[in-house]
Amino acid sequence: MYKVAIESIKGSTDVAVGKIEFDSRKVEKNDIFVAIRGSISDGHDYIQKAIELGAIAIVCDTFPDTFEKGISYIQVKDTNKALAFMAANYYKDPSKDLKLVGITGTNGKTTIASLLYQLFKKAGFKVGLLSTVKILVDNKEYKATHTTPDSITINHYLSEMIKEGVEYCFMEVSSHGIHQKRTEGLHFAGGVFTNLSHDHLDYHPTFAEYRDVKKSFFDNLPKTAFALSNIDDKNGAVMMQNTTAVKRTYALKSYADYRAQILENQLSGLLLKIDGNEVWVKLIGTFNAYNVLAIYGTAIELGLDSLETLRLLSELESVSGRFQYIVSKTNVTAIVDYAHTPDALENVLKTINDIRTKNEQLITVVGCGGNRDKTKRPIMASIATELSDRVVLTSDNPRNEDPDVIISEMEKGVAAQNYKKVLAITDRKQAIKTACQLAQPNDIIIIAGKGHETYQEIKGVRNDFDDMKIVKEILEQLHK
Repeated sequence: MYKVAIESIKGSTDVAVGKIEFDSRKVEKNDIFVAIRGSISDGHDYIQKAIELGAIAIVCDTFPDTFEKGISYIQVKDTNKALAFMAANYYKDPSKDLKLVGITGTNGKTTIASLLYQLFKKAGFKVGLLSTVKILVDNKEYKATHTTPDSITINHYLSEMIKEGVEYCFMEVSSHGIHQKRTEGLHFAGGVFTNLSHDHLDYHPTFAEYRDVKKSFFDNLPKTAFALSNIDDKNGAVMMQNTTAVKRTYALKSYADYRAQILENQLSGLLLKIDGNEVWVKLIGTFNAYNVLAIYGTAIELGLDSLETLRLLSELESVSGRFQYIVSKTNVTAIVDYAHTPDALENVLKTINDIRTKNEQLITVVGCGGNRDKTKRPIMASIATELSDRVVLTSDNPRNEDPDVIISEMEKGVAAQNYKKVLAITDRKQAIKTACQLAQPNDIIIIAGKGHETYQEIKGVRNDFDDMKIVKEILEQLHK
């Protein structure tokens, strides 16, 4: 049972409450409402609305100007932390009854978490997954809305996992989730660091803060947990500096506890040498070699047999929207990938360039999201034009920004010698169609940025949009 640090109380604490809510719109009679200060809105502005909807108790960091009769007000220092502790208590601290592993870093979180779920399922365990793509309670699937859900949602699904007999759960841990204390009150059996590159600087004021927020996840791991870090990344050692967890490392280039060597890198997969044993995996590129190594290290730290783990690695299927590809009847390869950061885009394009013969064109379709980090826009376009033969700049999820303005900001990163490579087509479907029309037999098209997403968000409205579905339909029409 976690104790919430209370600063002051107005009213009675001897009150039977229903459920916990931090969204005033969901409040019902006798609920307790926790006022959270978000980046867009402040829950303290909705205290009165929550009371009108039936809230009987309010948790806040600043008392309102007036107090309603019969309502209990509890002032705490940090409502995010209070919410996390309350949620854990409400659901009877479910994370202590399974082995929860958190995966954090800029790129690779979804692939590692999802494939660990696959691997442990194949090993015969009941497994849970909390990821960007979906939430899985063993075989039951639920829709995900955030990389790291809110504290109530996390504990709710962990509680459901306990009911289903789940033994292991793999969870993506975002910098937002750590910063907003959503992972407080969770018992982690292990943590994995993938890498750190340019992202979320719309939320974090500096890269140093972004790094330090990630580091705080490892700082807070218990002594009984393991901390597995990519030591080839310059921030890999930083993550380990103050952790009391058992330190473990993985690398392709450096000395580490878990090491791999790439023997073959093809469009059909990777041949790796891990701990002296060769294994073929159906994943592509150096970045996926790191992901495979992180999965292998995690499995071993959790007690799986090394040879059995290698066998299971060879059976794993790629994750939706992560280097997913199709080949048309005229041998045009179309790849859909979630690469939405400069580092991820560079990894994907370098991977393709390493594999291809250079007798074909590499055509890249890429955009940048609206209401997000603007500084990466010219960098993304620069990388795309340097590493591709043709580039179509287009919309990603423009959200509440003008997509043409986003594209013009991307174009500032295009070097003069690469202007002739670039087309700007605002409509994403038309951009994909144009790339397919430009493609000749054996050419490669990469559609980057949205990956698994099946929508495009424009002016606050989510419209159906699936990159893989659209490119498949267009290629079938054009390349019969």
